[in-house]
Amino acid sequence: MTNIKRSFLLTIGCTVVFCSAQAQINGVDDVKKSLQTTNRDTVAWVYGGVFNIGANEGFLHNWAAGGELASFSVNSIFSGHLDRLNNQDIWSNNLDMTYGLNYTYSTAFLPHKTDDRIDFTSKFGHRLNDSVNFYFTGLFNFKSQFTKGYDYTMPRWDTASTSKFLSPAYFTIALGMEYRKGSDISLFLSPVAGRLTIADKYYTSQSPQGAFGVPYNKTTYYQLGAYFSGRYVYNINKNTVYKTRVDLYSNYLAKDTKDSTGKVVKRDDPGNVSVLFDNLLSWKISKFLNITLGATFIYDNNIPYSKTYVDKATGQVLPKDDPGKDLGWLQIKQVFTLGMEYKF
Repeated sequence: MTNIKRSFLLTIGCTVVFCSAQAQINGVDDVKKSLQTTNRDTVAWVYGGVFNIGANEGFLHNWAAGGELASFSVNSIFSGHLDRLNNQDIWSNNLDMTYGLNYTYSTAFLPHKTDDRIDFTSKFGHRLNDSVNFYFTGLFNFKSQFTKGYDYTMPRWDTASTSKFLSPAYFTIALGMEYRKGSDISLFLSPVAGRLTIADKYYTSQSPQGAFGVPYNKTTYYQLGAYFSGRYVYNINKNTVYKTRVDLYSNYLAKDTKDSTGKVVKRDDPGNVSVLFDNLLSWKISKFLNITLGATFIYDNNIPYSKTYVDKATGQVLPKDDPGKDLGWLQIKQVFTLGMEYKF
């Protein structure tokens, strides 16, 4: 089976599996409120989420204005939570996943990936006392992606990937204090948070500074620092929900990276705080139709950006054909999906 057929079947599979949905249980609001009272007897599961799938298709023939002759794209988003309330203890789990593909006639319908993300957070907290919403909490976070990534602006882009599943992968373990107000507000701060980045040597051996923060020709990179994670869910009205998240990480062990000759190939210090700012707006416009708008901003000193690249065939330094090249090291992802919704 060709790569095109496999990718097409994967896309159809995503469409079937991730058919848009919003999940809520009866009495969720009551359980949320119980977290804000002196009630010590709450024992319950609370879950909810949004599944979203949207597709776009186009066809042109003898079109005077010109354009892509045939195209098809699909985007899928899942954002959900599962919480276990047990008296003074709470175990909360959040999973965010996205995937998108684009097919065009001009590229022989070779799939171009437009989105790919796996982000899982699990926290266990013990409430300090009945009168406050503060918890002593342990946190685990995992980030990676589903499939290989490519830089489509590069010549012969399909000959070398830039990333793949578990390359990179980020694991964070932290202990700290958390302020929770129901299931809508969570502010977690840890002065001691360990983070492990793993990647295949194929990627870390491509440049003297390595890749994804992992040193040259190595497979792991360990950090120890301070970590903050804040989440907020706001129900604008019964049909519109806004979710936002901010993660900050400062590595106490950060220092300049040098090559074998002592030359500094990457500058770093604890003041280079990694930032993740995630936003998702979901608007239900009819019984089976909804609109989702998402925007993610990332700054990470371990993910540098250059306006040029070295052509492996000629050795020449050439400028990148990148419309966002003036944005520097800031990573930006924006998605808009009009899709079907099934409520259960």
